[in-house]
Amino acid sequence: MSEELFLPPRSFAGLSPQAAAFAKAKVVVLPVPYDGTTEFKSGAREGPQAIIDASPYLELYDAELDREISEVGIHTLPEVQPHMGSPELMVERVYGIAKSLLDKNKLIAMLGGEHLLTLGMVKACKEKYRKLSVLQLDAHADLRDQYQGTKYSNACVMRRVWELCPVVQVGVRSFSLEERQFMQQQKIERFYAEAATSPDFVSRVVSKLTPQVYVSIDLDVFDPSIMPAVGTPEPGGMSWQQVLELLRAVGAEKKIVGFDLTELCPREGPTSCAYLAAKLAYKMMGYATSF
Repeated sequence: MSEELFLPPRSFAGLSPQAAAFAKAKVVVLPVPYDGTTEFKSGAREGPQAIIDASPYLELYDAELDREISEVGIHTLPEVQPHMGSPELMVERVYGIAKSLLDKNKLIAMLGGEHLLTLGMVKACKEKYRKLSVLQLDAHADLRDQYQGTKYSNACVMRRVWELCPVVQVGVRSFSLEERQFMQQQKIERFYAEAATSPDFVSRVVSKLTPQVYVSIDLDVFDPSIMPAVGTPEPGGMSWQQVLELLRAVGAEKKIVGFDLTELCPREGPTSCAYLAAKLAYKMMGYATSF
């Protein structure tokens, strides 16, 4: 029967099975519906599917890059089964999957889920890319050594990542005294949200990154006026254009080896938030493969 009679399988950007074939895909979308350590509003487990459901409404042609980004091939994996034994075991599950995909030279676009999942991705990327740094776009520092009795928490993820490789923080505007002292003692590179209005903001951020970069985007980096659908919204965030300008420069001047989008809680905002996240993921795929 004609394929035109049926909708395509549920996949990122609604690509046909041929366009989304794993063997030919440069990009692999890894949905991880887990939010075992979130504190304020739960629901990030629903984020990956909401992003994928919104993505078929994207235009495949991107005017900024003057190409159909999807031509690189985008394969969407099934959702990862959460490991409820412990947060650390969930990190190890993501690490194992990411390591396998990196061994096949795939660019992984992980859709969370909570931000702790980033640790598994960075651990795998660090083994493959020795000159790795992490660009963290986030409202929160996430640098506590432990939180609520565990070192594997949403609030500790960047402390664990920092133990693996350098971290450059952008958009941060909420942190504890403990985190403030740690940032000062360790001289963590950080750019508060208000710095994005500075004329040399982008060049300053890019100059702090190593040649190989993993990009981790907690969606609460955006101002809640355009991204209310997050678990812990913070006023005073970055705009869409500020984030895109930075990410494009990173793609043009560094090698993006993988990225994630985390913390979308669809029930906390309008469906436009899931669409924004899908658009951002598609843009990131373009920035990582165009230069």
